Amino acid sequence: MRENVSVCGTDCSVCYCFGKMCNGCNSCEGKVFHAPEGKACPIYDCVRNGKCMQNCGECGDVPCKIWFDTRDPKFSDEEFSENVIMRVQTLKRE
Repeated sequence: MRENVSVCGTDCSVCYCFGKMCNGCNSCEGKVFHAPEGKACPIYDCVRNGKCMQNCGECGDVPCKIWFDTRDPKFSDEEFSENVIMRVQTLKRE
């Protein structure tokens, strides 16, 4: 998996926070700026710590309820749907 692609298929290097507030999901083991203090992102926690997989692409439930529960509120419904499709495609290539 490419270094800046997170377990959920997001390319962290294109995020406005990358290199400023956050160095990416993989480098901080999911403890990204938007996760509760000291805790890993629920998606990272599930796939790496719970299921001991490398990324969500190895899971038969992708995209799952956790993806929808951790939705970035800045996305419209259409933008979120496109984002999910893009992330799943990225995971299939990894």
